[in-house]
Amino acid sequence: MEINGKVHCFFEQSGTFKNEFIKLGIPAEDYDIQNNFGQTDYVMDLFAEIEKAYEGGVSVFDTITCDDLIMAFFPCTYFSDMSQILHTWGAYQNKTAKFATDAILKRSRNRQHFYEIVCKMFAVAKDRGLRMVMENPQGNHSFLKNCFITQPAIVDTDRTMRGDYFAKPTAYWFINCEPTNMETIQKLHRAKRVKKDAKMSRRIGICSEERSMISPDYARNFICDFILGKPQKHTQLSLF
Repeated sequence: MEINGKVHCFFEQSGTFKNEFIKLGIPAEDYDIQNNFGQTDYVMDLFAEIEKAYEGGVSVFDTITCDDLIMAFFPCTYFSDMSQILHTWGAYQNKTAKFATDAILKRSRNRQHFYEIVCKMFAVAKDRGLRMVMENPQGNHSFLKNCFITQPAIVDTDRTMRGDYFAKPTAYWFINCEPTNMETIQKLHRAKRVKKDAKMSRRIGICSEERSMISPDYARNFICDFILGKPQKHTQLSLF
């Protein structure tokens, strides 16, 4: 893929990708409602911007061209495996059936709200001819795995192989563009411990900042492998 414009990185943690695009000589900017990592160039409510764009109003999407690329790290709070578990009575032991049901119905309403927003974001990008790559977890029971408007182009089943902190399987949807097919292998020397830590995600929290952290190495390798199709100096690195 050739990017003659800039990369617009949406939602938290996307600053890591922004910095790697910049290192590769491609202008990039970060957008989110918060600035916890000091990386956000534009602090804004992206959900509201998506709603406005979908209804034909003025929005941030008006500043994005077909020469640009959107990298969207849409929040997975209501789509993850853990969220699916929280839709069952078994997740609310020692509680009354009414308490558990009220909690499940509230979570279901919230999930529906965010599902509508992510579908609208896809529609805006598709109809405007904007290139977009969206990331979201792809666990065994992830909601978007079986209930979404289109299938992902790539599922990275073990992110530690490209140098990330966690092995967690991740899906990537490509809209108005196609992934390239390079393969950079860069195992972390602590990959085995990281995989063990990944199993402790319930303790860390659903899509918490700790769990959604992306290593700079992974961001660079993903960009070169699937977006730019760019061979790197070393096609296989190992720290074992």
